[in-house]
Formats: sequence, C-alpha cells, structure tokens
Amino acid sequence: MWLTTIWNMHVECGPLQWGAVIGASLAAAVLDLRSNRIPNWLTLPLWAAGLAHAAIAGSLAGQWPGALAGLGGALAASFILALPFFLLFALFHGGASDAKLMAALGAWLGIVSGLTVLFAVSLCGVLLAVVFALARKRLQILIINLRIAILHLSLFMRNATRSNALVLLKSKQPHQADRMPYGVAILAGVCAAAIWGDKICQSLK
Repeated sequence: MWLTTIWNMHVECGPLQWGAVIGASLAAAVLDLRSNRIPNWLTLPLWAAGLAHAAIAGSLAGQWPGALAGLGGALAASFILALPFFLLFALFHGGASDAKLMAALGAWLGIVSGLTVLFAVSLCGVLLAVVFALARKRLQILIINLRIAILHLSLFMRNATRSNALVLLKSKQPHQADRMPYGVAILAGVCAAAIWGDKICQSLK
C-alpha cells in the first residue's frame, strides 16, 4: 500500500515539482561555477520546502495517513539520492553540498522520478568529468583517480577496518586535480530527466 501511494504521487508530479528542481539546479550550477560551492541557504530551504510539499500533496490525496505517506516517500527519496554523493564525500573527498542538493531534489520528486534523476545526473557527471579532464589535458589523472576510487570502494564493501584501509591506501591517495563544478552535471541530469524521464515512467505504468 505504501509503495502504491508513492507511485501514485509520482504520477501527480507536475510542473511545480519540475519547475522547483530545475530552477534550484540552475541556481546551484551558476553558484558552483562562480564560487566552487553550493551554499546551504539554497539547499536546506529547498529540502524543507520539498518535504512540506510532499506532506501537503499526500494529505490532499487522502486523510492524515496520506500526509505521513507523502512525507515518508520524500524522506526516503532524499536518502536514496543523497547516499551515493555522501559516500563520494566520505570516501573520496567529494562535495558535501552535492549530496545536500540531491537530497533536496529527492524531497521534491519522490522515489520514482528521483531515481530517474539520479541515473541521469550520474551519467552526465561521467560525461562532464571526461570533457573536463580532456579540456585540461588531465585524462590520465582522471583514470588513475578512478582506479583509486574503485580500490576505496572495494575496501569499504569488504568491511575493511579503518587501520588496515589506511595502511593499504597510504600510497594510493588521489592525485590533485581541479575541482569539477558538479552542479552543472546535476542541472543537465535534471533537465534530461524532466524531458524524458516521466515519459518513460508513464509508459511503464
């Protein structure tokens, strides 16, 4: 029943939700390009507004349990979209602001559309990283860092102790490279998901 409610809320996802996430992603991309950061004053209010919208939309679909289902779906989507970027931050020194922005987008879009956005953003991030590395003639560094990231992830998945991981990775730290403005990849992924994602999900209904 809870999963059915989440799916129905996805069907009702319309211009308000997509407009909010596209507008916020555009602002985040501009700020990231200018200052190499996505500020909390953008991500945190966006996340809170997304949770409030999900609760209100859920209550309009039913009674008080509908509001709880809407809020629960928004929180679950926030967690799912933020988790990969939190791991990048914790293990590979990625940007915490990227995780906060993805959590906020998940609160607005819910699980189904959120997963579409996550896939599109990940794909755009890979493409942007390659273009960014080629433009700065750092493709070899990108490949080396990717191999090191896979090593980090394998150690994490194997539940290696912190001390053992530090010994193994002492000489395997990522090479320094210019920070990529990932807000641009998030904007591109959101726009791609807004254009094609809902059409694909509706066809699967």
